[in-house]
Amino acid sequence: MVREKVTISTRTLQWKCVELRKETKRLSYGRFILAPLLKGQADTIGIAMRRALLGETEVTCITRAKFEKIPHEFYTLTGIQESVHEILMNLKEIVLKSYLYGTHNAYICVKGPRDVTSEDIILPTFVEIIDNTQHIATISEPIDLYIELQIERNRGYHHLQLQNNLEDRSYPIDAVFMPVRNTNFSVHSYRNGTEMYEILFLEIWTNGSLTPKEALQQASRNLIDLFMTFLHPEEESFNLEKTQNKASLPLFTIHEKLRKTAKEKEIALKYYFIDQAEFSPKIYNSLKKSNIHTLWDLLNKNQEELLKIQHFGIEDVRHILSILEMEKDFAIDLR
Repeated sequence: MVREKVTISTRTLQWKCVELRKETKRLSYGRFILAPLLKGQADTIGIAMRRALLGETEVTCITRAKFEKIPHEFYTLTGIQESVHEILMNLKEIVLKSYLYGTHNAYICVKGPRDVTSEDIILPTFVEIIDNTQHIATISEPIDLYIELQIERNRGYHHLQLQNNLEDRSYPIDAVFMPVRNTNFSVHSYRNGTEMYEILFLEIWTNGSLTPKEALQQASRNLIDLFMTFLHPEEESFNLEKTQNKASLPLFTIHEKLRKTAKEKEIALKYYFIDQAEFSPKIYNSLKKSNIHTLWDLLNKNQEELLKIQHFGIEDVRHILSILEMEKDFAIDLR
C-alpha cells in the first residue's frame, strides 16, 4: 500500500480522494479518506458504507433476451458456435451505463459470417456500453441473427425463474445490479495532544459503469434516505393498515381536490415531468421505478397505489402533496 502524507484538520470533518485510476475498461479503482473521526466512528461509517456500496448502488443491466424459433434455452442455432445458454451468459457480462429508469428495449440484428460483440447492440438514447469488445456470439455461416433485449435499472442480485416462454421465445437473465465489484476499509489512529482521533481509508473497485467517486456519493445518498425516517415523528402503531387509514384521510382529501382541478389542465400536466419538481432523490427514484414520469401520472394514482410504491411511506406522500400544492399551475384553495 502506498503511504501518502496526509494533512488532517482537527476541526472540520473532511473527505478526500487520494487515488483514482482506471485499470481496464471494466475495472476502476478509487481510494478515499475521511477524517478526523472520534474513536469508534471510523468502524461505524466503514461498515455502513461497505454494505451500502455493495447492496444499495444501482446500475443498468440486460434482464431478458428474446430469440426467434428457439424451442429451449440449451438449443444450438445452426451456423452459430454458441448455444442459446452461452449467448445468454455472454449478455449477462455486458456492462451498461445509464440513468434511465423503467424497462427499455434494445436489439441485435446482424448478418454473418462474423463475430458479434456488444458494439452490435442497438440501444436507446442515453444508454452507453462500457466495453464495445465484449463477445456475444460467433456466426460461421451467412445467416441472420436477431435478438430482442430488455434492459432495466435496479440494485442487488435478481434471480429470475424461467417460466413458460414457448410462445414469445424470451428467456430471463440473472442480472447482477451491482456496479461495485469490491470494497474494503481500514482505520488508522493518531494522537493530537491528549485526544485520540481516527482516519478512515476506503477502497472501492467498480465495473466501469460508475466511477468509484460516483459510487461513493450514490451509496451515501441512499444511506441518508434510509436514516431520514428516524427524523420523522414516531408512529403510534406498527400496524401499517391502521396507521395508513388513520393518517391518510385528510391527506388524500387534498389529493382528490388536486386530481379534480388537474382535469382541466390534463394536456399541460402530461408534459410536466417529475424531473421539474423539487422531489427528494428517494422519492424521484421510487416514482421513476414505478413508471411515473409526469405530474399527470402522479395525480392519477389513488391512495392504495401510492402507498404500494416500494420504500414509500405516509411521510413520502405528505412530501409529494406539499410539492404539488406549491406548484403554481395547479395550486388550489384548500380552505
